[in-house]
Amino acid sequence: MMTEVTEQYAATANADSGAREYLTFRLGHEEYGIDILKVQEIRGYDAVTAIANAPSFIKGVINLRGIIVPIVDMRIKFNVGEATYDQFTVVIILNVARRVVGVVVDSVSDVLTLQAAQIKPAPEFSTTLNTQYIVGLGTVDDRMLILCDIERLMTSADMALMDESGS
Repeated sequence: MMTEVTEQYAATANADSGAREYLTFRLGHEEYGIDILKVQEIRGYDAVTAIANAPSFIKGVINLRGIIVPIVDMRIKFNVGEATYDQFTVVIILNVARRVVGVVVDSVSDVLTLQAAQIKPAPEFSTTLNTQYIVGLGTVDDRMLILCDIERLMTSADMALMDESGS
């Protein structure tokens, strides 16, 4: 279902190069956005198979149609409160750096098209707050979206999901 939607949005994004489309989701009280072209599908949260000695934010793996997919809980990774799993908890399946990875979020909101003028640069903070994975802040009406470079985040060394070559 989501794959067809992603292909539809990819065609729209290519037709209008001045705008980018973002899948928006919630973590705690904040709303985030990621490039829709990285999204393969959206699924409800199911039980995962835990992996020994994995970092706490890696919940485990699932078997997705024959592909073993690591599942990252973004609430734990971004330290945004207690990770609870209910009927609204969602896994976004991503295609990043030729790998399939799932991320657990509180809920998925919608797909928004943002023009370049709606995206402001991420503010500079002290070194205690890492903003290297934030593309910018998107504004839509009275909403503020934290736009993430999900590929950079998922391929970073601290995620331990990719080898040094990024594959």
